[in-house]
Amino acid sequence: MIPRFLRRLGGALVVLLLVVIGAFFMLESASGDAVDAYVAGIGGADAARIAELRSEWGLDQGPAFRLKAYLSALAHGDFGWSTAFQRPVLGVLLERLPVTLITMGSALALAFLLGIGLGFLAGWRPNGWLDRVLSLGSLALYAMPGFWLSLVLILVFSVMLRWLPASGFETMASGKTGLERARDIAWHLVLPVGALGLLYMTLFLRLLRDGMEEVWHADFIRAARARGVMGWRLALNHVARNALAPVITMLGLQSASLLGGSVVVESVFAIPGFGRLAAEAVSRRDTPLLLGVVLFSAIVVIAMNLLADLVQAWLDPRIGASERVA
Repeated sequence: MIPRFLRRLGGALVVLLLVVIGAFFMLESASGDAVDAYVAGIGGADAARIAELRSEWGLDQGPAFRLKAYLSALAHGDFGWSTAFQRPVLGVLLERLPVTLITMGSALALAFLLGIGLGFLAGWRPNGWLDRVLSLGSLALYAMPGFWLSLVLILVFSVMLRWLPASGFETMASGKTGLERARDIAWHLVLPVGALGLLYMTLFLRLLRDGMEEVWHADFIRAARARGVMGWRLALNHVARNALAPVITMLGLQSASLLGGSVVVESVFAIPGFGRLAAEAVSRRDTPLLLGVVLFSAIVVIAMNLLADLVQAWLDPRIGASERVA
């Protein structure tokens, strides 16, 4: 598994470089820059002041020169200067990173565990009444827009029932520390994590259910039944285990979609994570900050895919064996 990990890591570095270069030129193709956004925010400025700001922020140079300067600074650990927050980009990112990791990690764990649990129940008796109920419910959830589901959860559990807070990552200026603060954060994250988790749970449910339906007809299942393996032991150890590999792969792939979906959910619930930060960076045309968000998000997604790759190799030793032979 170690050689497999090193090969994936080498490819990940190339992917990160391509992501940064692609994001840079995509931002350059958009009209306007950080100076235009800043001037519009303050109500206007004369041409001399605009030219002075562009020179001060390094926007008077060509795109190729600025990309080269950015990559050179990035190689030395310098993520640039945020024109929107007037602070180093790395400091802003490190403030928001824990919020995003906690929110996204909790939502991904909820989606995966709930998805494989319900997917196992649906795949236990394919085309049975429980399978049809779960399939119909998952289809309805999958069709719901993220912002609409978030607003419905707020309306029901915050406005009508008054059970859960409607927004925020934690109670402002509460002075809570330790376990008390952790409980407060968990209480605030119930709705946003529930909204994200329910939206992405349907993919894992359908994938495991369809995989189990296919495995039930395999020859080795007939052989296991002939040896006397029946019931839950057969479903768990033979059917579900062999149907789990594509679900693990989807776990890594869905981390990217989850980061994209967090933009809407974090905006609805006013959570100060990467999703909301990306929206602020786009509105203020803060290229260094947005590039930092893209880079950190790519690192998180690549790490999730590497982990999913290793788990899949552990579940199916034939994958690692085939690579050694190749």
